[in-house]
Amino acid sequence: MTTIIIAEKPDAAERIALALAEGRPKKKASNSGVSYYEFERNGKKHIAVAAVGHLFNLKQSGKGWSYPVFDVSWEPSFRIRKQSAFTEKYFRALEEFSGDGEDFIIACDYDNEGSVIGYNVLRFIFKKEDAKRMLFSTLTRPDLVKSYESASPHLDWQNIEAGIARHTLDFFYGINTSRALTLAIKKAAKRFAVLSSGRVQGPVLCLLAEKENEIKKFAPKPYWQLELKLDLNGQETIAQHEDEKIWNEADAKKIFSSCKSKKAEVENVEKKNYRQSPPVPFNITSLQTEAYRFFGFSPQQTLSIAQELYSKAYISYPRTSSEEIPAAIDCREILEALLKMNKYEKICKQLLALPELKPNQGKRKDAAHYAIIPTEEPPKKILKPAQQKIYDLVCKRFFAVFGKEALREAMKVSVLLDGNRFLFTGRRTLEKGWMDLYGQYAKFDEVILPELKRGDALQIKKLDMLSKETAPPPRFSQASIIKEMEKRELGTRATRAAILQTLYDRNYIQDKSLKVTDLGMKVANTLKKYVPDLVDEKLTRKFENELEKIMQEKIKKEKVLNQAKKAIAQICSEFKEKEDKIGKDLAEAVMKTQDDLTVLGKCAKCDGELKIMFSPFSKKHFVGCTSYSRCAACGFTKKACKCKCPICGGEKGKCACDWKQKVWTPKCSSGYPLPHSATIQKTDKVCEKCGTPIITVIRKGKRPFRMCLDPLCKSKEEWGKKKGGKKFAGKKTGLKKNVGRKAIEKK
Repeated sequence: MTTIIIAEKPDAAERIALALAEGRPKKKASNSGVSYYEFERNGKKHIAVAAVGHLFNLKQSGKGWSYPVFDVSWEPSFRIRKQSAFTEKYFRALEEFSGDGEDFIIACDYDNEGSVIGYNVLRFIFKKEDAKRMLFSTLTRPDLVKSYESASPHLDWQNIEAGIARHTLDFFYGINTSRALTLAIKKAAKRFAVLSSGRVQGPVLCLLAEKENEIKKFAPKPYWQLELKLDLNGQETIAQHEDEKIWNEADAKKIFSSCKSKKAEVENVEKKNYRQSPPVPFNITSLQTEAYRFFGFSPQQTLSIAQELYSKAYISYPRTSSEEIPAAIDCREILEALLKMNKYEKICKQLLALPELKPNQGKRKDAAHYAIIPTEEPPKKILKPAQQKIYDLVCKRFFAVFGKEALREAMKVSVLLDGNRFLFTGRRTLEKGWMDLYGQYAKFDEVILPELKRGDALQIKKLDMLSKETAPPPRFSQASIIKEMEKRELGTRATRAAILQTLYDRNYIQDKSLKVTDLGMKVANTLKKYVPDLVDEKLTRKFENELEKIMQEKIKKEKVLNQAKKAIAQICSEFKEKEDKIGKDLAEAVMKTQDDLTVLGKCAKCDGELKIMFSPFSKKHFVGCTSYSRCAACGFTKKACKCKCPICGGEKGKCACDWKQKVWTPKCSSGYPLPHSATIQKTDKVCEKCGTPIITVIRKGKRPFRMCLDPLCKSKEEWGKKKGGKKFAGKKTGLKKNVGRKAIEKK
């Protein structure tokens, strides 16, 4: 009897095999080249084989490009998405075992996504409708063995039903809104541009757009401040007038002129001690927030790194909303394991010496997984820099939750200067407590003041009257928008980072400060004006709550999807009625955005523009001059050219010499190759040596760098040089030589 264990990813399949095997598992390769693991347990043959995320995705069942569309079916991902081509070999590997298994165990992540991944593999490849289900929060050996031995005899249908409903609901929204927007643009501007909105994406974009409108409408209001610079035993301290903002300049001048004394006197000193509790364990939102605060990592980047650490069994499952560490978790065992790492030895000894390890628990819970903590299997190899940062942050947070309260002191001092009151404050830590355990991540302002008492005379260094203006409200950061989405119940812990990334990918937002682009503003304002239900937070929250009820088995997914169909059909009906107006409103912003993204700058050889283009011959993007399509003699395009053949004098199309083929000379043939597998961003700067635009090259997992377009520019002479060796041009960019546009297209 063969038991087939289906894991979500290759790393997980390997960890499961190593944990469960009696002896060493045999690593084998399928016909498609994918590794799987064969081992014995309890006298039975087991095979651990992996998917690689979603091997199946939803697709429109019929043909056509109309909307609304509700006829959908699950299809292999590699057949419907080019970017999923790599999944085919995993699909084929699973197919090889489709006739072998007599017993099946789903060991994918225990959440909506993991459960749908496992169920789709089971029903579409193995033609089975039920299997055993493992539930684990770490990929450590003890956790996996326990999960295997206590596996549920049936699938987690509540996760599967909610997951399928979520996928279907999001597909309905995605395909219909994207199609409606794209067709509206095509009709109005005769251009093809893929625009999108979605069940969560639309409301989040509108939320950001509202903030942008607040900033644009903000009218700064002038005010004045009086600052008193004091010398406190050689330490400069600034005291501010009790009226923090003085709205009338005459009043400010009056107070300023009345302050004639050269000495100030302490009127009162208030001291207050307060305690700060240790932080609670990380859930995915708080981890993303702290990682952004300390490292500048985007939420998507943090989630990706945390997933890598989980796959290697270094931390617990990251996609959790829990802020609790269950009593069943042996925290002493984890500390004893981390004790072996030199950097944590001192802290672990300190905590292990405590008579009781009692973590400060948070309020948020998760039915399936506990908070994000390190495991009893610390890294044996050196981690990548980004992984090391996240791992260290998780470990230090884990230590800190067991710490004592910190004791802080706040000191408020009021000073009188010719009857005018000025205030300043100080803060200091009296007992660090948990702060020592959190290390460099426990950052608090320390303003330590000397001992002061009523009647003390203070030395004045200077009195300033400052003219200021009120500042507009700040934009959301990547961290604060994730917290705001959580607060408003938009999206889930697993999807919020991806939704934010989609807004970037669609060029709706830019920069870390989440500035909404002209296109993003136009899409948000247009949808809010013409189809408000599409971006309605209440509707989004309603469906989010309905999905939660499916998880709780309080409602059937069919009922939720039928409600969604009615809502989307109504939205599509409104959209069609106003399609012309929507298209016209969006067309200008779309064209401007397309030009902004593709035009890199002026051509150094003519008055044309250098633009990112796509060659149908090489199937690659390159940079070409827009003057290529214009005649060198008359400046018109090929179709409008009025030049006559210099050989026979015939007009274009009537020339016996085949003038169109032999004589046409483009006005400019400047062309430059682009680095492969990279995102290109313009900088609006020009190279001083070759005169071509400078671009920023961004590759996943690598540091962005800048370069000009000409691969043979003198600025690249040192590129690729090694000490004592020869240089080879283009090592950094993947470019081999400078070629013209014709050569690129021909190639």
